[in-house]
Formats: sequence, structure tokens, C-alpha cells
Amino acid sequence: MTYYIAPSFRDKLAVHITKNYLELEGVRVPLILGIHGRKGEGKSFQCELVFEQMGIGIIHISGGELESPDAGDPARLIRLRYREAAEMIKVQGKMCALMINDLDAGVGRFDSTTQYTVNTQLVSATLMNIADHPTDVQLPGSYDANPLHRVPIIVTGNDFSTLYAPLIREGRMEKYYWEPSREERIGIVGGIFAADGLSRRDIEQLVDQFPNQAIDFFSALRSRIYDQQILHFIHDVGLDQVSFRVVRSTEAPPEFEKPNFELSHLIEFGQVMIGEQRQVEQTGLVREYNKALRESPAIELPPAQQITGQYTPQTQRQGNGLAKEPHTLNQGSANQATTESRVNLKTHQPLELIASIDLDIQQQIRELLAQGYRLSLEYANERRFRTNAWKSGGTFQGNEASEVILTLAERLAEHNNEYVRLIGIDPKAKRRILEKLIQRPR
Repeated sequence: MTYYIAPSFRDKLAVHITKNYLELEGVRVPLILGIHGRKGEGKSFQCELVFEQMGIGIIHISGGELESPDAGDPARLIRLRYREAAEMIKVQGKMCALMINDLDAGVGRFDSTTQYTVNTQLVSATLMNIADHPTDVQLPGSYDANPLHRVPIIVTGNDFSTLYAPLIREGRMEKYYWEPSREERIGIVGGIFAADGLSRRDIEQLVDQFPNQAIDFFSALRSRIYDQQILHFIHDVGLDQVSFRVVRSTEAPPEFEKPNFELSHLIEFGQVMIGEQRQVEQTGLVREYNKALRESPAIELPPAQQITGQYTPQTQRQGNGLAKEPHTLNQGSANQATTESRVNLKTHQPLELIASIDLDIQQQIRELLAQGYRLSLEYANERRFRTNAWKSGGTFQGNEASEVILTLAERLAEHNNEYVRLIGIDPKAKRRILEKLIQRPR
């Protein structure tokens, strides 16, 4: 089967690997390339195709290997595999790279329920140390004075904002967000169905029919087409004889005729798969069975990032999907709100816009600004919302609550068909203290 390699992806990966093997005077080259993007877009598979085309050796580490009952084991594993890759370069005389798949799944911190262990800290610290000293990577308990060959590191993941910030800073990790364009999606899907006789126009219509589906959807769709023939094979052999026939029989492996790959048939099966996806999303039985999830808010930050003593999310507002949070309005805040209302009347600001913002959100904005925090917005369409790939909507200027609320109302009107969340930022600690979904598509 002929697979398609996206030129932009190939160029980015090839440049990073080659750059790490060149001596560029006065240029500090990041050792790590972080390829991130939504699930199922073929990040790891595209990497494998580029590696094969370049003819380089790969040492793999899975994100699942980055935790262990014994403290220090994952960090030692990374050092061991890195030295193994350096030895491969020396012995085989060809390029080699270390690839860590799903790094954020192994060491990322997604919410307050994610356990942060010693191994999580050690893995991040080890990767930072290797990025800073790529030719001096030692194993615990031993020391080798001979410098190693520099080995480029490729890591993949979905959301690198869950990683330790100093690890992903510029100079250590170069970031590449992989979101294939329509043309690239057509090329990749065309490679998947290359042996099935679909025309270029059929591939375009298939991709346009399912615009929000990731690349792996089309690969699964092709596999799904064979289900009916396999079911007939099982019935012909007998359910009790399938194991013997497939695994132990001396007969030739079963052969299957080429199934129907007509566009209408593919779309029909694709709609069935989408229906199954929706069933999973809409059922949500985990919240019915898990009391802790039923009582938790839709978006929750780790305890260290919450504003203590102000808001305790308990109930959900019906209709617009906003979380209603009880609060206590002190006399000072009430006076401030009254003053701002007068300012609005005097300056003739459009009060109907401000009135469209939930009162709880307005009060939260006032309290955050009063404490010196900064506010910003992020927005996402349906596709980006599912993968938590938000776009920045900029930071609100100034600390006048009425102006910020008015600007917020205008921004919400501009993005009325998108998800919007409000971000609270501590400028001193340079970290987020609030992430709150305030609008869903209308």
C-alpha cells in the first residue's frame, strides 16, 4: 500500500533531525521536537513514514513506560534508551533518533484527579537535562567521560500545555502543531484507499462528507467494510471452529473478495460509525455511576490553581450550559457595582450588551480585577473544542471592570457560533488561576 506523506510534516521533521547532526557555528539547536495536535491525525504514523524514507534508526519509548512502582525507573529508562541510540549511531554509522509517543499522557497533568508523582518530576527533569547537555547523558551510579553523539528527540502528544512549562520552553523544545489541511487530508485518505479504485473526486467527496473526523476515522472505515465478509466466513466455518481454522489449521489462510468500495457504501458505513460516536458522547454513564464526577464542575483546575475562598461550583445553569457559582457580595463590591452602573449611564455605553453577560460572571470579573489578576479569552469551534485545541482571543487591557465586561460582550457576539472560555491569569506567578466556559455555540 502506498501511503501519503504530507510535505509540510515531512519537511519539518527532516529539518529538525538533520539540523541536530550539523555543526552550525553560533546556533543553538533545540534537541526536542514536540509534535502535538488532536487525536487520530496520524502524528506517529507520519513520523514512521518519514523515518523510513530517510532511512534512519529509531528507538521508541511509550508514554505508558513513564510511570513505575519504583521511583526513578522511567528517568533511567530514558537515559538508557538515549545512550542506546547514541551507540547505534556510532556502530551503524547512520542517523538515529529517540521517539517518545504520547508524552502528555505519561507525564501531563490534566486536572485535579491526575496524580503527580516523583516519577513525573524526574522524567521532566531528565528530559530538560538531556536537552541542555545532549552529549553528556549518564546512567545513575556510573560515569562515562567519553562524550556521546547528539541524538535528536521526537515527542508526540495532544496537549502540551499539560506538561511542565520549563520543559517545553524555546531552546529546549521546538513545537509543531499538526493539523492537516484539506489538501493534505485528501492526500492521506487517498493513500489509505489507493488499492480500492476510488477516484480523486470520490476521495474529495468522502473527506468533505466527514469534515470533522480525524484521519484514523477513514482508516477504521476501510477496515469496517470487511466486517460482513468476515462474518460470513465465521458462519461458514462455525463459531466453535474459528479458532482452530485461523490459528492451528494447516490449510491456506482464508482469502476474501474485494468488498464494495463505492462512495455511497463508504458514506453509509461512515454514518453508522458517527452514530456510534454520538451514542458514546450522549450517554455519559460515568457521571451517573460516579458520585465524584456528578458533583464536580464541567471544567476544573488543580487545587493549587483555584481561587480559594471565593467560588465553589455546585450546580449547572440550564439552557446556556454555563456553570452557576454561588458567591458572597460584600458591601465594597456592591458599592463598586453601583458606581460602575452610574458610569455606564453617564457615558451612554450599550447596557443591553452588558446585560447579556451572566451576573455571576460579571461579579467574578470584578473580583478578579480587584485582586490584580489579568483576564483573557479563548475560543474554539466544535472540532477544536473536542480536542481541547483553543485559540487565543487576546488579553483584556486595563482594570476597569465595566470596560472589560463591555468588551467581553462584544467578543461573545463576534464568536456566537463558537465555544468561549474566560481565562484568569496571575501576572506575578505567570500561571492560570481560572478556566471557565462561558459560552456554547448558539
